[in-house]
Amino acid sequence: MAGIKLSVVAPCYNEEAVLTDFHRRMSAACLDAVGDAHEIVLVDDGSSDRTWAMIAELAERDAHVVGVRLFRNHGHQLAVTAGLSVAKGARVLLIDADLQDPPELLPDMMSIMDGGADVVYGQRASRSGETAFKLMTASIFYRLLDKVSAVPIPRDTGDFRLMNRTVVDILCGMPEQHRFIRGMVSWIGGKQVALPYAREARFAGTTKYPLRKMIAFATDAMTSFSTVPLRLAVWLGMLSAVFAFLILAYAVAQWVLGNVVPGWASSLVAISFFSGVQMIVMGVFGEYLGRVVQEVKRRPLFTIAEIRQTALVQPFAVREADSLAAGGAGSLVDRGVEASA
Repeated sequence: MAGIKLSVVAPCYNEEAVLTDFHRRMSAACLDAVGDAHEIVLVDDGSSDRTWAMIAELAERDAHVVGVRLFRNHGHQLAVTAGLSVAKGARVLLIDADLQDPPELLPDMMSIMDGGADVVYGQRASRSGETAFKLMTASIFYRLLDKVSAVPIPRDTGDFRLMNRTVVDILCGMPEQHRFIRGMVSWIGGKQVALPYAREARFAGTTKYPLRKMIAFATDAMTSFSTVPLRLAVWLGMLSAVFAFLILAYAVAQWVLGNVVPGWASSLVAISFFSGVQMIVMGVFGEYLGRVVQEVKRRPLFTIAEIRQTALVQPFAVREADSLAAGGAGSLVDRGVEASA
């Protein structure tokens, strides 16, 4: 497996229904693109079904498969980060195992990168099998993010992308806890080229992004790449102060004119308004403050239980020690990763 030209990183969470087909199609695409000089890194993100057992079986049968089991469910973005830390290829493809993003696009991506691109990202021209609500909210999210982000982030894109080793090393060296991979890759820069494609419906299984996780993901994206919410909070506070001054001027004017105003209704409206504004502002500050607290703790981004390849259970600490002994730059320890046998 020396001289790996391509690594495929695929996070897996309860994907037992699709994993076999993903492996078959992804392997065929890799063989077509680079022959045997590839590896497929399957990251089990704390699945509760047979996903890890299937990954271990694939690793025993196929020397190109590297199985990575996390101690617990860390979430999609950190599972991707764990896979990137293990990948050794000169180029790395990020792809989900649900087959919504076609593995067969890999040769086209490789061809574009051969032309000088640092990153080739899939851009969704259409999205099959998704509800009108999901399509509407996704459209609003990407367009709003494009407006407020300090870094241009392409619309209608996911994490489906091919990156060269330089970009991957920079990405692995970025230590933030709340990760928005597609935004982080955009921040890195370089020549990034879009490949439009039709996103397919899930091959099998159910979505791993319910509404709650979608909202959390959007919050991470907004707070990681924009300070606009903080500015809006400031403007909202200024607007409420102006409103309060107008109410005060009105009350003084009525007192000068001798008009007795009962006041309970206006007072209730004013108190409710200002209380609502304060809660909104405090909530926005709290989101940013919470992220600062998480960052200063400097906890490991993820915890890897074991790595399997070619029917051999190899403790992660051994792989790490081998890397350090070889004098490899950018070790996983440097990236803040906690490992265990």
